[in-house]
Amino acid sequence: MPIIINLDIMLAKRKMKSKELAEIVGITTANLSILKSGKAKAVRFTTLEAICKALDCQPGDILEYTED
Repeated sequence: MPIIINLDIMLAKRKMKSKELAEIVGITTANLSILKSGKAKAVRFTTLEAICKALDCQPGDILEYTED
């Protein structure tokens, strides 16, 4: 898949656990795991906004495009 999710990197930089982020954002840890693994088919802008707010980052810090 040409979209790479760098959520693990941002979590490590902010010294935050997935469970903590899921609670702040208001999604389940299972859904966060699906997003982190790159298996998600879509992300709501409200969810992306909440993740960026919690991690104090930009969407480009989390999402990356690469050509196949």
